[in-house]
Amino acid sequence: MIDEEKSIRGPRFHQKVKVKQTSSSYTQFTPPPPPSRTLNKVRVFAQFKATTQTPTPSSTTTINNNNLNKFDFSDPDWKTKFQQDFEARFSLPHLTDIFPDASPIPSTFCLKMRTPVDRDIQGHYSSDEDWHGYINNNDRVLLKTIYYSSPTSAGAECIDPNCTWVEQWVHRAGPREKIYYKPEEVKAAIVTCGGLCPGLNDVIRQIVITLEIYGVKKIVGIPFGYRGFSDQELTEVPLSRKVVQNIHLSGGSLLGVSRGGPAVSNIVDSLEERGINMLFVLGGNGTHAGANAIHNECRKRRLKVSVIGVPKTIDNDILLMDKTFGFDTAVEEAQRAINSAYIEAHSAYHGIGVVKLMGRSSGFIAMQSSLSSGQVDICLIPEVPFNLHGPHGVLSHLKHLLETKGSAVVCVAEGAGQNLLQKTNATDASGNVVFGDIGVYIQQETKKYFKEIGVHADVKYIDPTYMIRAVRANASDGILCTVLGQNAVHGAFAGYSGITVGLCNTHYAYFPIPEVISHPRLVDPNSRMWHRCLTSTCQPDFI
Repeated sequence: MIDEEKSIRGPRFHQKVKVKQTSSSYTQFTPPPPPSRTLNKVRVFAQFKATTQTPTPSSTTTINNNNLNKFDFSDPDWKTKFQQDFEARFSLPHLTDIFPDASPIPSTFCLKMRTPVDRDIQGHYSSDEDWHGYINNNDRVLLKTIYYSSPTSAGAECIDPNCTWVEQWVHRAGPREKIYYKPEEVKAAIVTCGGLCPGLNDVIRQIVITLEIYGVKKIVGIPFGYRGFSDQELTEVPLSRKVVQNIHLSGGSLLGVSRGGPAVSNIVDSLEERGINMLFVLGGNGTHAGANAIHNECRKRRLKVSVIGVPKTIDNDILLMDKTFGFDTAVEEAQRAINSAYIEAHSAYHGIGVVKLMGRSSGFIAMQSSLSSGQVDICLIPEVPFNLHGPHGVLSHLKHLLETKGSAVVCVAEGAGQNLLQKTNATDASGNVVFGDIGVYIQQETKKYFKEIGVHADVKYIDPTYMIRAVRANASDGILCTVLGQNAVHGAFAGYSGITVGLCNTHYAYFPIPEVISHPRLVDPNSRMWHRCLTSTCQPDFI
């Protein structure tokens, strides 16, 4: 290993950092840290349960975590130290960390060639060095683009009390000129975990297609999540372009989904027995926690295996990413339920429509659906507390709406108002607490309230949860899924492992898994988007 001093230029600073360079042509450098209220590192987990703690929203979103607590902001060098800490945290795990003598080969991914692996060519690899479609290992994506002049600015995400601008760079995703796997030696597996989400089939399809472009012949699907690694009744599903050609035209997952699964050691045992050396894991926080555990166990056993995540959450609650696949489709489908609630409410005397949407910890679906529909009068999300009763409560405002408008529509996220419900100790297979039904509770309390005050109210309740998540991905999500699937394969062939791919500041980037799973991404109650939603609904504070 050789340590070289390299200069990294950004528009606002010029910094020298140490860059590790192997005897091969692989160069690894790491950038500066992302904002967000991040990141207490999460380790693993029986049943792959991610430790998620919902932070209390504050008016000023200054980052507060263990990493930042160690910085003395009165130290004139704190910025440099912060950047170095960020670079260490966001360095991507690579096969050369364990196998420093691993030799790269020219990439078999070149869109100018029809057959990347050719028996008629010495070494079996054709190449075109003049093709300029590769990503340089030192390419970076800027994570944070707004310069907040004050921590009191709407939506401000500040590192220090003075809201100093610090550049934060993450690795750009895409095909590399050198790869660390010979395609004919690869056996790739795909697994989908957790609940259903629009776009799962789109991602599966594109992973398979891109693997075949590299020249991979052995591709399998693991049925029904991590369970498929241990259940003897479940067998691998052979995958090829012919098999997956039209699966994106329907919802669900070709491979099936499930929560929970066997111990990490058993999964890695199964990987060894099956000869799998690329594993693509589609899932949310808990699934990614499991993928990270698998990655760590493979490293511990010195196995040449790349474990790559693709974030799958309909709730859009993965840290550091613009959005996750399935979210746009969910918002679009939610319009049908909201419109139905509006028609029912508007057509009845003193009609009230209540719609419950998905969103355990984060209210992105409810917020965006309310904003886009223009038919919602009250939007309730987990990040913003509210009272049902009292002079400033939701029910009092509903009474006002019936008096002034004659009808009302309420949109509530499933995780909102859980403090109003009786808590249960029940958990699902992923270790998530089973929530009480806030939608039914609001419906019942609304009927009771208006009956007690002697005002007629016709309350209709709609829960479209499973209808929303079972549909086919729309065009926007279809594009996102396609590019995520492609970049997952590029990351694996580039020799990375223990990473996930996502859309960051409109560009695609790679992240170390621990940096995106510490807790769910939340709606900031001080953000401009939430303020826009409040402006659209004209709702007051319900406290």
